[in-house]
Amino acid sequence: MVTRESSSSLVLVLTTEADASLAEGLAKELLARSLVACVSMQQIHSHYFWQGKHESAQEVQLLIKTTQDQLEALQEAISELHSYETPEWLHWPVSASDSYGAWAAAAVSIA
Repeated sequence: MVTRESSSSLVLVLTTEADASLAEGLAKELLARSLVACVSMQQIHSHYFWQGKHESAQEVQLLIKTTQDQLEALQEAISELHSYETPEWLHWPVSASDSYGAWAAAAVSIA
């Protein structure tokens, strides 16, 4: 039986990595630690200010699906594993279908 709690505790996290190899490594390690249910990746071109200068870079954006219960541990892991000095860390709760929410909750509770 799927509960509303399992589908309503889903959280999306957004971060970027410098290249596909680093993004793949980060995603695989987060999955291995059962901190995430899924990581979607896409190439992006970013413009930003860093240390007072306008920068532009090709990056890989990671859209990470996890649960509220794993959010703190996920942030600690990203801080530990990420190649950037200041990794992007954006997160927000989302509504999901009952079946997808239940799958995601089960995927992060495997450990």
